[in-house]
Amino acid sequence: MTAIDADLARLSVNTIRTLSIDAVQKADSGHPGLPLGAAPMSYVLWQQHLRHDPSDPHWPDRDRFVLSAGHGSALLYSLLHLAGYPLSLDQLKAFRQWGSLTPGHPEWHHTPGVEATTGPLGQGSANAVGMAIAERYLGTLFNRPGHTIVDHHTYALVSDGDLMEGVSCEAGSLAGHLGLGKLIYLYDANHVTLDGPLDIAFSEDVAARYGSYGWQVLHVDDGDHDLAALDRALAEARADTARPSIIIVHTTIGFGSPKKAGTSKAHGSPLGVDEVRATKVALGWDPDRSFYVPDEVRAHMAEPGARGQAAHAAWRERFAAWRAAHPELATQWDQAWAGELPAGLDAALPAWKEGDKLATRVASGKVMVALAAAVPWLFGGDADLGGSTKTIVPGGDYDRAGAGRNLRFGIREHAMGSICNGMAYHGGLHPFAATFFVFSDYMRPPVRIAALNGQRVTYVWTHDSIGLGEDGPTHQPVEHLMALRAMPNLAVFRPGDANETAAGWRVAMTRAGGPVALVLSRQDLPVMTAAGAPGAERGAYVLAEASGGAPQVVLIGTGSEVSLAMEARAALEAAGVATRVVSMPCWELFAEQDDAYRAQVLPAGPPRVAVEAGVTMGWREWVGDRGAVIGLDRYGASAPGETLMAKLGITVDAVVAAAKRLLA
Repeated sequence: MTAIDADLARLSVNTIRTLSIDAVQKADSGHPGLPLGAAPMSYVLWQQHLRHDPSDPHWPDRDRFVLSAGHGSALLYSLLHLAGYPLSLDQLKAFRQWGSLTPGHPEWHHTPGVEATTGPLGQGSANAVGMAIAERYLGTLFNRPGHTIVDHHTYALVSDGDLMEGVSCEAGSLAGHLGLGKLIYLYDANHVTLDGPLDIAFSEDVAARYGSYGWQVLHVDDGDHDLAALDRALAEARADTARPSIIIVHTTIGFGSPKKAGTSKAHGSPLGVDEVRATKVALGWDPDRSFYVPDEVRAHMAEPGARGQAAHAAWRERFAAWRAAHPELATQWDQAWAGELPAGLDAALPAWKEGDKLATRVASGKVMVALAAAVPWLFGGDADLGGSTKTIVPGGDYDRAGAGRNLRFGIREHAMGSICNGMAYHGGLHPFAATFFVFSDYMRPPVRIAALNGQRVTYVWTHDSIGLGEDGPTHQPVEHLMALRAMPNLAVFRPGDANETAAGWRVAMTRAGGPVALVLSRQDLPVMTAAGAPGAERGAYVLAEASGGAPQVVLIGTGSEVSLAMEARAALEAAGVATRVVSMPCWELFAEQDDAYRAQVLPAGPPRVAVEAGVTMGWREWVGDRGAVIGLDRYGASAPGETLMAKLGITVDAVVAAAKRLLA
């Protein structure tokens, strides 16, 4: 750390402030209050502590900074510009405009230097926990005596709103339990929210809360002015390697604004032309200059980038020595960061023969054991359901030392999804999360963000229908398949047997453009496919052809209902109806196929009957106006799974009757 020049520091802080309010005012949209209040703590962090290289935003061993309070994005863009990232002043002037690199909330892989997509409050705080977990696990996996190539910190700027969201409680609790000593929150405690003073809805003792989680709690009483106290607090936080730290920084929202400082009026709308001028005057700034960066500030704020380049160069030397000493580990490192799989992995995956019978959750567990042995960067865990989801792999539990393959998330589904996103943002890991399918609702916000970002995350959701039985409708997913299929860029894969499950895992491990959900059965299902389930990775394929090769009717099934469709085919064929069965484990992958393949699988002539133990909405896309859908447009009940299927009409007889009606 370097000594802080008070005058230059204050000039730099005010440059950050004025750039931010100019961007918001020019856009006539945005949030000026947080940048004005949080500029001092951000300046001290970026200037004195954050290790990064603006010339290479993806350096693996850089420190991570997450602006969890993503509504204050103008602050982050100002910092990135001043630090020397490829984000021009013109981009700040294009804040919130079409095609700019400065969208309303930060977006990962859109703007250089943005580490996480934030704005939905609380998500960034949990993402940062995931990044810290990833750092520690990768350090355990790759560091060796005399060779340290993973050693960095994760910082998050969190707001009052972030800490009100339940996901922050889940994530903070887990971070304290795991003793994530390289995780540091800067809490912008400005005591104001969008609707008014904080105390209209939030009066808890945040320090006591985080202390009870096992965090180190530090305070800066004057976050508007006391840069030295901010520097000391960050140094103290970095020194405690056994606990995560939260620095409670008391600030004034909209600092400097004569009319709006300290009020909710500074939060979510531009200050106004006159108030921007008045604020600049109050800060000792020329009110007639917009987007102004003094030369001495530009030079000063480029210094950490130069230090980061030197640190990066030293890391490259250490990395080269490590690579030479540990070539096998280096190969794994390259594959992990590139998202590639070891050669010959398919041959190591289990396969089942026709006539075997097992639940797809059990088959998934066996596939995971094989994958974990070959892919140590496949890493994640479950929401206290590993014995049921079958997602526990050999290697023990992830612990406070960073060892172990199984991350026990506890009953924290929302944070589990957000933490997995953080691991994916960090890089070097393929994260997975597991729970019962009905609780995918608890995970929906981070699943949506993963899909929006095209992140490589795998969800293992088991107990996928009323077939789970006696637990009843609270635990029986009905609308979930359709709700998740409505989410752009999420591949929802519901395999019909064990071999299709292995195919689903291959999709999950190789799909680069977004997350994959594996939706798996509790109940045993017969194996109907050949090893590898050829065709399953295309989303849908002909599982059984009609006698004579020209179908009079096509039956379409997913998951446990594929075997039901096969039984219905046997009955129809015995009645002289030539029947094709199409297994459709993944709508999204099938929709990506070319027209010729889709027409080959689902020809235009014969009527179609779909069967799936869930709501019928959406199936018209595949069965057409002439088709029929056997589904469940109501909630389930508590009874054995087979009884429920019969009572609620998910039966062979119902499929056969529907087919015959269409042919009548």
